[in-house]
Amino acid sequence: MVTAVHIRIRGLVHGVSFRSSMAQLASDLGVRGWVRNLPDGTVEAFLEGDERKVKRVIDWAKFGPPRARVDKLEVEPATPKNHRDFRIHG
Repeated sequence: MVTAVHIRIRGLVHGVSFRSSMAQLASDLGVRGWVRNLPDGTVEAFLEGDERKVKRVIDWAKFGPPRARVDKLEVEPATPKNHRDFRIHG
C-alpha cells in the first residue's frame, strides 16, 4: 500500500548530515520524495512509498544521524504526489 507523509524535524538537525543521511536511507528503501533545510533550523521532508518502508524512514528520523539531536518530530498524512525518486532540495 502506498502512503505519503509530510514531516518536520526540530532540534540540532542542520550541519549534521541529516538530509544526506535521510536521502541515502530513503533511496536504499525505494521511498520517494524530498528533504530540505528550513531557515528556522528545522528539516522538512515529504515521503511516499510502501507504508512499511516509509515508517522505517520515520523511525530513523526520530534520532537521525549520529551527530543530530532530535527534539521533536511532527508527522502529518499527505496525498501521494507520484515522485520518481528521493531528492535533497536547497
